[in-house]
Amino acid sequence: MKPRSVLIVAGEASADLHASNLVKAMKRLDSGILFCGIGGHSMKAQGVRILVPCSEMAVVGLTEVLPRLHTIAGAYGKLKTILKRDRPDLLILIDYPDFNIMLAKVAKRYGVPVLYYISPQVWAWRTRRLEKLRRRIDRLAVIFPFEESFFRRMGLGVDYVGHPLLDVMPPRIDKSTALRELGIEGASPVIGLIPGSRKEEVVNLLPAMVEAAVKLRDTFPDLKCLLPRASSISEGVIASILRNKRAEILVTEGDIYRVLSACDFAFVASGTATLETAVMQVPMVILYRVSPLSYWIGKRVIKVPSIGLPNLVAQKKIVIELIQNEVTSERLTREALSLLGDQEKRDRMIKELKEVREKLGTLSASQRTAQIAFEMITSQKGGPNPGYKVFNKPMTTVKG
Repeated sequence: MKPRSVLIVAGEASADLHASNLVKAMKRLDSGILFCGIGGHSMKAQGVRILVPCSEMAVVGLTEVLPRLHTIAGAYGKLKTILKRDRPDLLILIDYPDFNIMLAKVAKRYGVPVLYYISPQVWAWRTRRLEKLRRRIDRLAVIFPFEESFFRRMGLGVDYVGHPLLDVMPPRIDKSTALRELGIEGASPVIGLIPGSRKEEVVNLLPAMVEAAVKLRDTFPDLKCLLPRASSISEGVIASILRNKRAEILVTEGDIYRVLSACDFAFVASGTATLETAVMQVPMVILYRVSPLSYWIGKRVIKVPSIGLPNLVAQKKIVIELIQNEVTSERLTREALSLLGDQEKRDRMIKELKEVREKLGTLSASQRTAQIAFEMITSQKGGPNPGYKVFNKPMTTVKG
């Protein structure tokens, strides 16, 4: 019997992590299933044949895609050939909407079912993509509770599976242990510099973070900074920005949860890392900066009041967002001093971040999405393989 095969697309570092956990969950249901696609180190470690590294695909902003257009077009051509020639049993798309929605059209042409996990944020902007999703996507597995009712009203087959961050979080490390393990016992305060997993983000945001850290040392002589480098960012990119800076910055290889366990405060690039910081209940400021043209276009099409995911989940502004020209070392310093120097304000934000974590709601997003994927595969194949087990556990709410 021909092994089942899945084509899977994760266009950036956070999607790579969630895709790897989905692959792991699917292999528990069928250890012989074959995976190939776009991804990174985490997917490769789970046995996925990587056709194009996601580090070559990830961009932030609209105009920033242009320098990588050749690479992205080449990747699209490779995957289109696989869909036409090999007809995999399922195409799984994770975030990365413009590329993935285009690829879904090809899949439908060749009769390959499509599961979209971590759906496009059409509730925020470019709502015209809804019609394309209706025509091209067979199932959506969404990660925010408000998304299920939104997509259902729009006529799509949708399941709320919970947020995959809750599946990958390690047991909580107490602060003193984290400080000791990082070799910075006695440091106070500790500030996280989390500039994102895409080169453009790092280049746009890290210099202002570092300059703010230098200024903060005037108030806090024992201040230490922690910078968890994403695997998609080269050491050279970080080193070139930190060269000749007076701030004491410890660069770690990933390990964002250990870093956040040690932090009193963080500067965080808009994106998944803001939710990781919220889940760890670390007070923060969210930063976002793209090219002027990307910002001009985005400002006219984005339909939500906030860009920060914690604020969207909370459905109110609980974290300061600094956007474009607001991202200056002076403004970052001022906001950091406001939170570090006002215990009542810190406590209020921590309480609200705890509520964000509770709203994310459920464990086992990877397992639930794996079940959906196999329902789709087996409906094409005429029944499950021997040993296939469907999980129907009730969703588990995570408290604090």
